[in-house]
Amino acid sequence: MEYDDNKERYINPFTDFGFKKLFGTEMNKELLISFLNALLEGKEEIDDIKYRNTEHLGAGVKDRKAVFDVYCENASGERFIVEMQKAEQDYFKDRSVFYSTFPIQEQAKRGEWDFQLKSVYTVGILDFVFPNNEYSPGCYHHTVKLVDVEDKHVFYNKLTYVYLEMPKFTKKEDELATMFDKWLYVLRNLSRLLERPAALQERVFTRLFEQAEIAKLTKEERDEYAESVKVYRDLINVVNTAERKGKKQGFAEGRAEGLAEGIEKGLAEGIEKGLAEGIEKGLAEGRYAANVDNARKMKADGLPPELVAKYSGLSIDEVEQL
Repeated sequence: MEYDDNKERYINPFTDFGFKKLFGTEMNKELLISFLNALLEGKEEIDDIKYRNTEHLGAGVKDRKAVFDVYCENASGERFIVEMQKAEQDYFKDRSVFYSTFPIQEQAKRGEWDFQLKSVYTVGILDFVFPNNEYSPGCYHHTVKLVDVEDKHVFYNKLTYVYLEMPKFTKKEDELATMFDKWLYVLRNLSRLLERPAALQERVFTRLFEQAEIAKLTKEERDEYAESVKVYRDLINVVNTAERKGKKQGFAEGRAEGLAEGIEKGLAEGIEKGLAEGIEKGLAEGRYAANVDNARKMKADGLPPELVAKYSGLSIDEVEQL
């Protein structure tokens, strides 16, 4: 498939190809180091990293495996999982915790071992916001640790989950005050830019814009990127369609339920309750139907079951039964 670069100058980092091109290759590891240092905001300074195998199997043959977008280790042995998550999934938090168990378990040593562990960081760059208004509109950077609920002190500081709700990051170029701001800005806007912004003059961004320019990709890279863009756009279309269908279905069901309850409890109260419950039910059913439809499309495009499950939100068992 040929890619028309007349519409975009720089690759979209929310695609599989774009994300791994910028952050998942040895030649561009300085980009990942800079991003992680900005994310940690001076809590430590990473000078070097080494990439680790992104595919992890459980202890047994039948155990479920995990495939990370980017997995690396710094010089002191701390592990970093960095994931680009394109669409909301059921049990997304469960999945993050499950993934974090692999770099924990692989630190176990044969023979005598005192259970001392190196820190593990799971970083989720989210192309969606958490559902049900879990966080305020302006809160896009979330750092999660094990905390004592009584006095709120950090009970265990070697396990950290960082989530970035990218749609909530709305700062303009003249509002970028820190390297962290600049990294979020470039991730959020890269594919829409026609030239390098004046605010991004650090050397690391020179490297990023050189590597992100579509015209400089090889023929094979352009073809791979085109397929990655197709998968990304199909996923976005499916999610948007599911939301529209869910709202329509939810409105219809909610109206019917609301009218029925309104007879007994009052028309106004019944409609309000019925609409809310119906919309919630319709959205859930619509999302699942869209996930199934999207999974079928990705299977038809030849994606392996693990990736289909990852991007559709279905389990591998459900994908294999399609």
